[in-house]
Amino acid sequence: MTLAVSTPAPRRLYVEPRTLRWILGLILLALWELLPRAGFIPSLFLPPLTETVGALLANAGDYVRHLLISLRAIGISMLFACGLGIGVGLLAGSIAPLRRVMLPLASGLYAVPLVILYPLFTAWFGIGPESKIAFASIYGLLPCFLGTMAGVQTIDRQYLVVARSMRATRWQMISRVLLPAAIPTVLSSLRVGGALVIVGVVVAEMLTSAEGIGYLITRYRTMLDSPRVFAGILVVVALVFAFDGLVRLIEYRTRNWRLSMRSGEPRN
Repeated sequence: MTLAVSTPAPRRLYVEPRTLRWILGLILLALWELLPRAGFIPSLFLPPLTETVGALLANAGDYVRHLLISLRAIGISMLFACGLGIGVGLLAGSIAPLRRVMLPLASGLYAVPLVILYPLFTAWFGIGPESKIAFASIYGLLPCFLGTMAGVQTIDRQYLVVARSMRATRWQMISRVLLPAAIPTVLSSLRVGGALVIVGVVVAEMLTSAEGIGYLITRYRTMLDSPRVFAGILVVVALVFAFDGLVRLIEYRTRNWRLSMRSGEPRN
């Protein structure tokens, strides 16, 4: 009689997603430093990371001053794009006739590359901050509106039936039923729309503005000052990461809200 000896299954190497992101980020930063130093990429096209950071630190005051100008435009544009987009998306998603009218129009406009329409914004609002705020607001409004309206359509209809049976007003329906139930989709659309607002402001500043981070990038590009150009790009990337972190914080703060809606617990 022979005894079968079972061999333990080999353990699989598991790396946390957060750790993997840090590893990939460090690899990219190392390649950014090493490839230009080794001559694989001309420094005019991609300066080493240390030179880029050095240019950023040496001109920190200039970057901060223009960043504050960009942040003001981004903040105002966020209020219009995300606030109006999410609010109208919730309203249109809850009213079927309004949704049937607005959905084809918004989808068609979203398919149009709005950058080609920027000359119209400059003709209407001039080359001051008003044109870039209007452009960035429209640029980020459509994804917020479409994403929020799509999120409303995924809500369990039983929530709406219960709310109507309790004679909830339209405002109560939106604030206490639609928004909590659709919060994951709303935050996803906020992440996309907010990022597009940042891109819209920077692109507008690169095209016509005489101030802001986008203007700095364009100015140094015409001077072929690659370290300062990439320093400005670093500032924009850091701004996008900061906004993404803010959205993650909102997700963390609203986790109990989402869990209560999933479990069907009533909200007072």
